[in-house]
Amino acid sequence: MKYRVVFHPKAEEEFKEAVWWYGNQQEGLDMEFVRCIDDAIQKIKREPGLYPIEFETYRKKVVKRFPFKILSEIVDDNIYILVVFHSRRNQEQFRSRNK
Repeated sequence: MKYRVVFHPKAEEEFKEAVWWYGNQQEGLDMEFVRCIDDAIQKIKREPGLYPIEFETYRKKVVKRFPFKILSEIVDDNIYILVVFHSRRNQEQFRSRNK
């Protein structure tokens, strides 16, 4: 099945903030971060049911090389990205987000 990826508005905002932060740490690190996030999302699209359920119906994919996780939910032919977050953050704050 071909899935369409839909970001929660806050997830998109947090992702952009992380890209900006990495870009200010080292030249090119922002693009490496984007590549790693994209790789993780492509893996979710290929095998969305492979990743463990973190809470409710949201599955967790750990991002390689960076301390980030992606929480996603599959609904019909959509993959909803609830959050792209640093693994040291408390994920309890994300549980109240709506699609």
